[in-house]
Amino acid sequence: MREEGFQLAYEEAGSGIPLILLHGNGEDRSYFRYQIKDLKTLRHVYALDTRGHGQSPRGTAPFNLDQFARDLEEFMDQNGIKQADLLGFSDGANIALLFALKYPERVTKLILAGGNLFPEGMDPKDLEEIRTEYKRATGHQKELLSLMVNEPHVQPDELKKLTMPVLVTAGSEDVILAEHTRLMAKSIPDSRLVILPGSHWNAAESPEAFNRMVRVFLEE
Repeated sequence: MREEGFQLAYEEAGSGIPLILLHGNGEDRSYFRYQIKDLKTLRHVYALDTRGHGQSPRGTAPFNLDQFARDLEEFMDQNGIKQADLLGFSDGANIALLFALKYPERVTKLILAGGNLFPEGMDPKDLEEIRTEYKRATGHQKELLSLMVNEPHVQPDELKKLTMPVLVTAGSEDVILAEHTRLMAKSIPDSRLVILPGSHWNAAESPEAFNRMVRVFLEE
C-alpha cells in the first residue's frame, strides 16, 4: 500500500555510493549518530526514521515490517536511489533483510546487525518479557511491540536467494541467541559472521569497533 504524499524523515551526509541506515524498534535515526559521523567519509549516508518512529508520520498503511520494506522502496524512488548498501540494526536489520529478499537488484551490500528470522530467535527471557508487555500495551506502543512479538517470519531456506555480499553481526551478549545469528549467516551463500564483544546495542556502545568492522566490509 502506498500513501499519497507520505515521506519518511531522514538526514543525509557524505557523497558517493548510497548507504541507508535503518534503526531498531522504538528508536530513531539518532541511534546511528556515531555511524553517520564516521561513515560519511566513505559513503553518501541516508539515516531514516521508520514509519511511526522519530519524525516520520505513522500514516494510514499497515504497521508491519513488510510495509516498512515498501516504505524503503518508495524512499529510494523518491530520492533517485537505484541501488544502495543497507545497514540495519535489530528491527532495521529485519526490514533490510525483507527488502533484500523482495528487491535484491537494489541492494549492493547488506549488513544485518542484531536481526532475527522469527521471534523465537530472541533469548527466551527477553521474548517472554516483551510478550507480557505486549499483552498490557495499548495504542501505538502495542503496534511497536507487535513487530517483535509477531514478526518477522523468514525461513532459513529463503536466504539462499541473497546473492549480494552480506555481513551478519551481533554482540557477544546479544538478546538474539548466538545459535540463531549463526543460523542466519550459515543460510546466506556469500556472507560473513562477526560477533563483537558487547550487547545488542554495540553500534552505540562501542562505535569504534562497530564502525571499523563496517568499513572493512564496505571497502572490499
